[in-house]
Amino acid sequence: MKAVWLLTGIGALGCAAFMGKAFQAQTAPSQTAPTQTEAARDSQRIILDVTRVNMLFTVTDKKGRFITNLTQDDFEVIEGKKKQVIQQFTAESNLPLRLAILVDTSNSIRDRFRFEQEAAATFINSTVRRGVDRAMIVSFDTNAELVTDLTDQVTELDKGIMGLRPGGGTALYDAIFFACRDKLIKDQPRDKFRRAMIIVTDGEDNQSHVTRDQALEMAQKADTVIYAISTNITHVETDGDKLLRYLTAETGGQAFFPFKVEDLEQSFENIANELRHQYNIFYRPEPLLTDGLYHAVQLKVKDRKDYVVRARKGYYAPKL
Repeated sequence: MKAVWLLTGIGALGCAAFMGKAFQAQTAPSQTAPTQTEAARDSQRIILDVTRVNMLFTVTDKKGRFITNLTQDDFEVIEGKKKQVIQQFTAESNLPLRLAILVDTSNSIRDRFRFEQEAAATFINSTVRRGVDRAMIVSFDTNAELVTDLTDQVTELDKGIMGLRPGGGTALYDAIFFACRDKLIKDQPRDKFRRAMIIVTDGEDNQSHVTRDQALEMAQKADTVIYAISTNITHVETDGDKLLRYLTAETGGQAFFPFKVEDLEQSFENIANELRHQYNIFYRPEPLLTDGLYHAVQLKVKDRKDYVVRARKGYYAPKL
């Protein structure tokens, strides 16, 4: 049975409404992935109302300790080799969270699956605040499937996590694309929510209909920061590990590589801590371009090379 969803999209620079044909429902609430043609069409349908760029980010020292006492004057934003004027600055420690937890249920992670479930359940119980935050569970093997829709009910999220069963291929990109386009992108205004995606996977993909770049573009347009926890415990870097580093770096997140499966819980705890130690900057690009292209942005702390800033590396301008 086909379902038509009303999609409310935002870009990195603004927000607008668009209607699109979403995934075909298999058995509620599971949903299948889009084709490449559908992905390209939906991407083109996102029309952006330009006002200002939103940069939500984290600052740490070289040892990974959060720096939380900085002010607007400590930062500078550079776009197109030109310093931008920061219009608004806040230290965000308590933003309502909109979380997508993507769990790899393919055959490749079967021997580590129980640890994944337990660590994810612990994270949900310690992070999601009832009446404030909302989270969703998406599994992906041969298809991406919505297991538990966005909710603040921890028991429902736990039930979704513990009911997962491994088997099949790996459609990682489809899962990212779906979670961002059909779910995380919806809550408005965009600066009132912290959108994050936590992916537990080995980083391999062999079943997706959309490409890596299409999935990343949709995450960027949804202002979603990607965090990843690798299930590769071979201690040998794989192409999947490289992919996870790339996706997280481009969106301002971080990839974690536990030495053993028992350390998955600590990785989830590290992500929870980071979600509560944020800064937020708004600026209006000068010059203001509406070319539909990706624009790189550099955000840094003035005169402090010992500080590490994790922020997304750019945004997609609208095409008007």
